[in-house]
Amino acid sequence: MTPDMLFALIPITALMIPIAVTAGRTAQRWIGLQETKAQLAMKVADSEAASHSAKIERLEAHVAVLNRIATDRASGLAHEIDALRGPVAPLN
Repeated sequence: MTPDMLFALIPITALMIPIAVTAGRTAQRWIGLQETKAQLAMKVADSEAASHSAKIERLEAHVAVLNRIATDRASGLAHEIDALRGPVAPLN
């Protein structure tokens, strides 16, 4: 390598250092942005999970009430039907 070539590499190297620093900072910012987006997505997912959990609890309570009504009504309905039948008359 001749001295002229060596002196030509000095300005190129001097220009490459700030470019590398700028590229590194840009990469750091991009990674930070991706981390922030992931954290926000986790917060949204957590809040949605809590919302769904609350809905499921309300629906389970509602189904329990409906089951109780259906079973209570069925036994009450059987008694009402028996009361309506009255005494059985012979068919003669």
